[in-house]
Amino acid sequence: MKIDLTDTTAGKVNKALVQGRRAIGTPAVGMVLTLVIVTDEENAYDALKAAGDASHEHPSRTLVVIKRVSRSPRDRTVSRLDAEVRVGADAGSGETVILRLYGEVADHADSVVLPLLLPDAPVVVWWPVNAPLDPAKDPLGALAQRRVTDTYSSEQPVRELSARADAYTPGDTDLSWTRITPWRSMLAAALDQVVCEVKAVEVEGEEFNPSCELLAMWLADRLDVPVKRSLSAGPGLTAVRLDTSEGAIALDRADGSLATLSIDGQPDRAVALKRRDTAELIAEELRRLDPDDTYASALRFGVERLNASAAPAPAAAEPAAVPAAAAAQAVPAAQGSEPPAKGEPAVEAAAAEAPAPEAAAKEPLKKRAKAT
Repeated sequence: MKIDLTDTTAGKVNKALVQGRRAIGTPAVGMVLTLVIVTDEENAYDALKAAGDASHEHPSRTLVVIKRVSRSPRDRTVSRLDAEVRVGADAGSGETVILRLYGEVADHADSVVLPLLLPDAPVVVWWPVNAPLDPAKDPLGALAQRRVTDTYSSEQPVRELSARADAYTPGDTDLSWTRITPWRSMLAAALDQVVCEVKAVEVEGEEFNPSCELLAMWLADRLDVPVKRSLSAGPGLTAVRLDTSEGAIALDRADGSLATLSIDGQPDRAVALKRRDTAELIAEELRRLDPDDTYASALRFGVERLNASAAPAPAAAEPAAVPAAAAAQAVPAAQGSEPPAKGEPAVEAAAAEAPAPEAAAKEPLKKRAKAT
C-alpha cells in the first residue's frame, strides 16, 4: 500500500503510517529498529532496494531522506516536505517513508526525522554516498547509535580512510570494512590450523580499493609484521600471502567468486568467497549495534604507517674512502707535528699520530667535566 503526501508535515506522515497499518490489518508495530538512509535521487532506488532486502532479516522502519536541490532562487526560499508512505508488501517486512525535502527544510532534516523514529528502538543512519567527514557530528548522525558510511563511493577512497580515522567515534563503521569479513574469518581459521610465527604479509588487490587497505592495516595491527600492498587488475581483493616459520599460507581469489586456500604440507582447498551485494552488507551491519573496536584499531593504524612499515629500511651510508697519502698529510697538519720521515710508511705514521677511537669519544666528556 502506498500513500502520497504533498506539502505535508511529520505529524501527517505519522497518521498515514497508522492508517496504512490498519488498512492492511496489522495495527501492531513489530519492527526492531529505525534505519535512516541519507542519499540523493540518483542513488535512492538502489539504497531502498538493498534496505528492503535486508528488512527480511531485520524488520525496520526505513526513512529515506532525499534533499532536493532547488533550481532557482525563488524555489530556494520555499520550504516543502513531500512524503511517500509504504506499508505491507510494498515495504518488505517493515515500513518505508520516502521524505523529499525542499528549500530551507533540507538544512533541518533532523527535525523532520525525529518525530518519525520508533520509540525505544535503536537508530542506524546510512549514507550510501556523500557521507559527512564526521558522521557523529552530523545532525542526523547524532540521533543514531550506529553510523554506516561507504568509503568506496568517495572520489579518493584511500585518502578518505585517514579522514575517517581522525574523526572516528564509537559507533562508526564502513561498508568497505564489512566487505572483508569473510577474508578475515578465513585467514584467522587458516592460522588456527598451523602453529607458526608470521614473518611478513602481502595483500594483493585493486588500486584505490579501501577494503584492500583496511585488510592490510588489520593484519599489520594484529600481527605486528611488515605488510606489503601489491596491485592487481581485480576484481576487488585478489590474494593474501603470509610468510610463516612453517611455510607459506596463501588465499588466492582471481575471479571474485571462488578462492583457493594453500597451506604448506596440506592439500589445496577451494573456498567460497564471492563478492557480496549491498543488501548482505547492510544486513550484517544491522546484526550488531555496539561499537566495533576491531575496526577502530585497524582504522587508526593508518595508511601512512602501513606504507612506512612495508618500505625497506634505507641502507647505512658507507664512509668515504680516504687516500692513504691524504690521511698522512692531514693528521700532521691538524696537530702541528712534523711530516713522517723519508722511507717511513705514511699510513703507519698517520695511525700513530691519530688518537684511539675510545679516547676521542671520551675526550669531550672529560672537557665538560672540567668545565663544570
